[in-house]
Amino acid sequence: MLANLSINNFAIVKSLQLDLAAGMTTITGETGAGKSIAIDALSLCLGGRSEAGIVRQGEQKTEVCATFILDNNVNAIRWLEDNDLMDGNDKDCILRRTITKEGRSRAFINGSPVPLSQLKSLGQLLINIHGQHAHQQLMKNEHQLAMLDQYAGHSELLKKTRIAYQNWRQANNQLRQLQENSQHNQAQLQLLEYQIKELNELAIGEDEFADLENEFKRLSNSGELAINCQKAIDILYEGDEVNAIGMLQTASNTLVDLAELDEKLASLPNMIADAMIQLEEANSELRAYLDGIDVDPERMAYVESRYSKIMSLARKHQVQPDELYSHHQGLLLQIEQLDCSDEKMAEYEADVAEKYQRLVTIAEKLRKSRHRYAKELDKLISQSMHELSMEKAQFKIEINAQEHPSPLGFDAVTFLVSTNPGQPLQPIAKVASGGELSRMSLAIQVITAQKVDTPSLIFDEVDVGISGPTAAVVGKMLRKLGESTQVLCVTHLPQVAGCGHNQMFVAKQTKSGMTETQMVKLSHDERIEELARLLGGSEITSTTLANAKELLIAA
Repeated sequence: MLANLSINNFAIVKSLQLDLAAGMTTITGETGAGKSIAIDALSLCLGGRSEAGIVRQGEQKTEVCATFILDNNVNAIRWLEDNDLMDGNDKDCILRRTITKEGRSRAFINGSPVPLSQLKSLGQLLINIHGQHAHQQLMKNEHQLAMLDQYAGHSELLKKTRIAYQNWRQANNQLRQLQENSQHNQAQLQLLEYQIKELNELAIGEDEFADLENEFKRLSNSGELAINCQKAIDILYEGDEVNAIGMLQTASNTLVDLAELDEKLASLPNMIADAMIQLEEANSELRAYLDGIDVDPERMAYVESRYSKIMSLARKHQVQPDELYSHHQGLLLQIEQLDCSDEKMAEYEADVAEKYQRLVTIAEKLRKSRHRYAKELDKLISQSMHELSMEKAQFKIEINAQEHPSPLGFDAVTFLVSTNPGQPLQPIAKVASGGELSRMSLAIQVITAQKVDTPSLIFDEVDVGISGPTAAVVGKMLRKLGESTQVLCVTHLPQVAGCGHNQMFVAKQTKSGMTETQMVKLSHDERIEELARLLGGSEITSTTLANAKELLIAA
C-alpha cells in the first residue's frame, strides 16, 4: 500500500508530506483548493507525462517521492527482483521523480536511476487510479474490452495471444511479400536468363581462359618456336663445327692433362662433367619438345574460335575475360535467389496456416473465458446499478467475433444497457444520460477493482453526478472495498466522505503574494465540522452538525 507521499514545489504546492493508512481515506476541500493535486503528483511519480510548467513559480525543480509497503505484493516484489532493484530485504519500495524548470525529467526506484518506462511498469503493480472522466472512457469499445480482461485476469492469456498474433502477422507479411515480388521476380528472371543464355552455351571452366590463352599463344607461334628450338639444339649439341657439348669435352680433356702437372686442377674435370650432364638433359627436353610441336589446323581453328567467343562475351558483359567464369556463377546465384518456385510458396503458405491455427487456438481459450466472466459481470453490475437507484436497469456484455484478428484476439466487446422496462438493450453511449453513465461507470469500476491485484486504489471524483441516497450507497461500496484494499477517494459528497476510515482536508491560502495548497488529516471533531460544511455550505448550524455526526455513526 501507499504509506507516504512527499511533494515539493509541485504547481501550487510548496511542500507536502502525507502519511497514509490502510482502509478508505477520503479527501475533501473547497472547490478550487486542489483536492486532486496529490493524485496528479502521484501520477507523475508513477511515470505520467511531465511539463516544465508544473514546477512551482520561482523554484528550480519539482520532486515527488512515494513510499510503498509491499507486504504480500508478490508481483511487485518479483518485478523488483527481476530488475535487480530490490533494496536488500526491505519490503519498502521508494519511487522518486524530479522535473526541472527546463523540463528535464529523472526517475528513481529505491535510489537507482531508471528509465521512465520502468517507473510506469512498476507503478501498474502498486496502484490503480480511476479518474473522474472514466465514464467518458466507458463509451469506448476498446476500453470496455480492457475492463473485461482486467476483471477476468487475462494478462497471461493476452500475452500469449499477442505473441501468437505477432508470429502469424510476421509470417503472413513474408508470404505477401513473396507473392508481391513473384511477378517482379519473373521479369528479372527472364532478363537474367537472356543474359546467361550464351554463357550457359559457352560453359567456360574456372581456369579455362588462362589455359586457352597459353595454348593460343603457343599454337599461333609454333613456327617460330620450332626454328628457335632447333637453333638452341644445334648450339648445345648438334652443331657440325661448334657446339657447347663438344667445347666442354675439349676443355675437360685439357684440364685432365693439366691436373697431372698440378693436382689442384683435379676437381675441375668433374665439375665440367656435371655441367655437360645438365646440358645433355636440357638438349633431350628441347628435342622432345621440338618433336612434339605439331601444327594441327583443326585444333588451331577451335582454340582461335573459343578464344574469340570468350573475348566477345567478356566485352558484352563488361568484364575482363578471366572474370567471365565468376560473373557467370554470380548470375546463376541471382536466378536461384529470385526463384519463387511453387515449392517455396507452398512452404510459406504452410507456415502461415500453422501460425494462424495457433492464434485461433489461443484466441478461442480467451473467448471462452471472456464469455464466462462476462456473464458474471452482467449479474454483478446489474445488481450494483439497482443499488444505485437504477432499479429496473439491465446490463449485458455482448461479445462478437470479428473476421480479422488483432493482438487482443478475434473479439469485439460492447457494453449494453436498458435503463427502463420495455426498452431493448442498446450500447451505453446511445441510451444512458450523464447521471446514469456516472453511476454505471462507478458500479463497474468498484466491481472490477475488487479483482485487481494492485493493493491501492484511487478514485478521483468518480462520484460526479450522484447525490442523495445514491451517494450513501456509493460510500458504503467504497468503504467495503477499503476493508480489503487501500482506497483513496477524492470526493465532494458528504455521504461518501463520511464513509472513510480516515479523512484528509485540502485548503488553499495565499502568503506573501504566493498561493499554497496544504493537506491535513482531520480528527474526529474536525471531520464532523468538514462534513457539516459539505452538507450546509459556508454556514454550519447545529442541524448540519447533527447530520454530520449521524453520517459518521452510520458509516
